[in-house]
Amino acid sequence: MSEPIDTAERLLAWPARSAAPAQDAGGGIRARFRLAYPGFSLDVDLRLPGRGVTALFGHSGSGKTTCLRCVAGLERAPEACLEVNGERWQDSASGLFVPPHKRALGYVFQEASLFPHLSVRRNLEYGMRRVKAAIRRVSWERVLELLGIGHLLERMPGHLSGGERQRVGIARALLTSPRLLLMDEPLAALDHKRKNEILPYLERLHDELDIPILYVSHAPDEVARLADHVVLLDRGRAVAQGGLQETLARLDLPTAFAEDAGVVIQSVVAEHDDRYHLTRLDFPGGQVLVARRPEPLGQRLRFRVHARDVSLALERNENSSITNILAARVREVAAADTPAHVLVRLEADGTPLLARITRRSCDLLGIAPGKALWAQIKAVALLE
Repeated sequence: MSEPIDTAERLLAWPARSAAPAQDAGGGIRARFRLAYPGFSLDVDLRLPGRGVTALFGHSGSGKTTCLRCVAGLERAPEACLEVNGERWQDSASGLFVPPHKRALGYVFQEASLFPHLSVRRNLEYGMRRVKAAIRRVSWERVLELLGIGHLLERMPGHLSGGERQRVGIARALLTSPRLLLMDEPLAALDHKRKNEILPYLERLHDELDIPILYVSHAPDEVARLADHVVLLDRGRAVAQGGLQETLARLDLPTAFAEDAGVVIQSVVAEHDDRYHLTRLDFPGGQVLVARRPEPLGQRLRFRVHARDVSLALERNENSSITNILAARVREVAAADTPAHVLVRLEADGTPLLARITRRSCDLLGIAPGKALWAQIKAVALLE
């Protein structure tokens, strides 16, 4: 559902200003919100890194957007405390509440919410002119280059594709020189092709801008591709938060998330095999072979391994079509989403893995913490 333009205008209507400094000025984001509506309540206490991408992840109705709107000040939680890299924007105990238009943030909605009567250039200028030149942190030229929209400046929003509109919306938010960028499911309204077009631009923002991003999504692959830190929300509560790799490998999460259970692994392109058209990816704990990749040697790549795509064996089986086999040790066993299955948390020389196997196989193989075995990876999903 698109956000009304008047809300977007509220967030763009004033120059970014410094909020009241926190008494203990330090890095990172502290967000504590408690509010209640009929049938729903939000109660979160988040401590987030002050740089990189933090994903607020969860199913529909988990409280992701409500939490983001509290950060923006569009929802005023009766009990709240919000500090962003040393600036205090809200503190219900002292009565402090910096209104949305005075918070140094940019907000990207599910729909771009561009002003339809203004060209792309004038939409961008609308945001930029609200920030005094002396405090601008992101240049016009840099934003156009990062998002690849220089050729769109004279077009009207009605003549842009969905992906182009979102890129312009992101650019407008960045041109307000925010100290924090909020993105509320920015790809939700796009089809698969448009999503794949815009994801590389979001990765560039992550890699090249020193602006912390809070990114709301219910799509596991988006989170796995973009996030450094993740907060898992369920029914208005933060049931897990931490580094992406460690958090996704936890077994104490609600069974509602078991279907998407899996880990994300950061690897390096180590070798190209021209004979078999394969690429070897190395990471702490081992290596995997994938279909030939275009990236050069040394390029860092993320890939995802779903728990359902990992089988376990007590001996290494060389007579198999499965080529990606890792030596691993069992760290934990927990119930899965069905009584017939269990989730097994493994570690391959420091790299966590998850396997979803039947309870019968678990008993037959004697799976228990500390047991050494072989993890057979049937599929690797490159995050591209």
